[in-house]
Amino acid sequence: MLLFSITWGTVSGWWTPVCLLLALAYAWLMYRQPVSLPENFRKGLFAVRAIAVFIIAMLLVSPLLQSVSYQPQKPLILVAQDNSQSVSQFKPANFNPAGFVTELSKLKDKLGDDYDVREFNFGADLGNGLSNKFNARKTDISSALRQLNDRYANQNIGAIVLATDGMYNQGADPQYDARNIKTSIYTLALGDTVARRDLLIGNINYNKTAYLGNKFEIEVLAEAWQSKGETMRLTVTEGGRVLHSENIQVGTDAFKKITTFQLEADKKGIHRYNINIAPVKNELSVQNNSETIYVEVLDVQQKILLLYDGPHPDVTVIKQAIESNKNFELKTSLVTDMGDVKWSDYSLLMLYQPSASTLSLLKPVLAKSRVPVWYLLGAQADIRGFNTQQKLAAISSSRLDMQEVFALPVNEFASFTLSDSTIQKINKFPPLMAPYANYSVTIPNGVLLRQRIGAVPTTYPLLMFGDDGGRRTGVFLGEGIWRWNLSEFQTFGNHHAVEELFSQAVQYLTANTDRQRFRAYPSKNVFDEGDNVLLNAELYDDALELTNTPDVKIAIKSTDGKNYNFLFTRMGQTYQLDAGTLPIGEYTYSAAVVLGNKSFSANGQFTVKPLNLEIRQSVANRQLLNSIATQSGGKMLYPQQMDQLVDLIKKNENIKTIAFEDKHYSDIIDVKWIFALIFILLGTEWFLRKREGEV
Repeated sequence: MLLFSITWGTVSGWWTPVCLLLALAYAWLMYRQPVSLPENFRKGLFAVRAIAVFIIAMLLVSPLLQSVSYQPQKPLILVAQDNSQSVSQFKPANFNPAGFVTELSKLKDKLGDDYDVREFNFGADLGNGLSNKFNARKTDISSALRQLNDRYANQNIGAIVLATDGMYNQGADPQYDARNIKTSIYTLALGDTVARRDLLIGNINYNKTAYLGNKFEIEVLAEAWQSKGETMRLTVTEGGRVLHSENIQVGTDAFKKITTFQLEADKKGIHRYNINIAPVKNELSVQNNSETIYVEVLDVQQKILLLYDGPHPDVTVIKQAIESNKNFELKTSLVTDMGDVKWSDYSLLMLYQPSASTLSLLKPVLAKSRVPVWYLLGAQADIRGFNTQQKLAAISSSRLDMQEVFALPVNEFASFTLSDSTIQKINKFPPLMAPYANYSVTIPNGVLLRQRIGAVPTTYPLLMFGDDGGRRTGVFLGEGIWRWNLSEFQTFGNHHAVEELFSQAVQYLTANTDRQRFRAYPSKNVFDEGDNVLLNAELYDDALELTNTPDVKIAIKSTDGKNYNFLFTRMGQTYQLDAGTLPIGEYTYSAAVVLGNKSFSANGQFTVKPLNLEIRQSVANRQLLNSIATQSGGKMLYPQQMDQLVDLIKKNENIKTIAFEDKHYSDIIDVKWIFALIFILLGTEWFLRKREGEV
């Protein structure tokens, strides 16, 4: 529906009677004579001329023409179907997954044309359309709900139909994201709640890194269903050699036990450990009886010292983020408590908001040592001392005022690489507090994060890295990192982005302290099945400056003898390789480059491990589905109740078509049909006068 009306805007509406009087006066002056025309005929011509002049006068005044359109929008029914392996793997005997998908696809026809039905499937990610493949290796229900809510924000969402078994192994508790959805959620309960005979490894806790000569602990959650009286045989092997074994007596039909044991880190490198529970007769699935873990044994651990002048919540967040990488050991200390520090023990010195006295105290230490330094500034930092202590950045300000700034990742930064998910999260993080000042930067392509003030991107640095007179140096120009930590956990249920940012930064600052000329290393030692394998490489010239002029070749070899040859891609001043997805297994690699008349090589190894998350849990979580449906005003149903679902949606008075109003303003002179009307009026008047001999 489309309606028109006149609105005046900045023009006074009192011009209307003025235009009308002008039109009447003009027509009267023209048709008071001749008296030879019949009176009614003169009155008709008078009216035509008055209307035409009135319209022309109104065009000169130029009011606005308001057009209002009303666009009806049908209620959206969003259908999200669980496409994970657990739906088809653990199902009731009378349930046909493919047949269920077919029935679910008929929902659109059963609801009719009064509803706009959109269909999706999900595993770790949300995809368009329904799927009967059931091949997703991860399930993230909360992400699916959040993406649906974001994608159709401010639209007429009538209801969400969530078809799943309630078992998720990624993301946060779906109930939290369901609370943010302001519409009814109807859950279709898939899976089986009847526990069947099954032994499985429920979870494994272990440190991914151990140190040569130490013992490390592994904690295994062993579960048994409907197996009372059986004996579980748990073994741990490496390369066919049994390292640990034990028998566990199953005392109940719903049995769980955590068993802990220690292994010896007796050899450097990545170790693959197979943890297995021997199957029993008539077991539902043997795929969840075994798990493989990977532990990297190192013969050295990087030690980091973080000095601060006063307590701050950022210090705790930084310590937790760095120590999430077991390659690093971080010691925090007040400057006043540092005592007799043996500086040679540390690979990196971090200074959190250093005061003038702290910088003065450390100046002779830094002059004697080339230990990398990371400055983290804030309201309590001595900016003048910072400017004189290093040459990467200079802050110019008459007084130290702080302002809120958002982080803006820089694509041109190439010293190390952050994952796409981390970059996306950083873009959404809350603001930090940074000095209100002018900034100058002396290093090209050294800024990882720039400042965004409100919605305005700037060239001011927020986080940067570079070489300062032979010393690797980092500068973080904002405080309030604890806000990032809280925000990420609240939104995503983890701290992966903050941990990756600090881990990568520390790895860059502490790497190559021995000035190794060529390095090639994977972005992580263990990749999940289906992940893209990423490797990085660095080459230094004779002046120990990064260069990427020559080509870098790499040969990757699997344990079964398959070879993969690649050429690194240049990224900024370094190299990067995306080797794509590789089959499950252990791999070694050898990278080579020729610079001038010198040849360099680097070797290493990594592993692609299988992903068996979907077979760790076999009992559907109906309690979760009922809770999600109830709190949203919906209802939990079963696959065979599809017709009841249709009735519930049709009878829900909150699910209805709504109309959106769209107002559009334009100058009346832009309306073409008004000129046609003027032409018709004046043309008619001329024709009649011509016929009567008055022209």
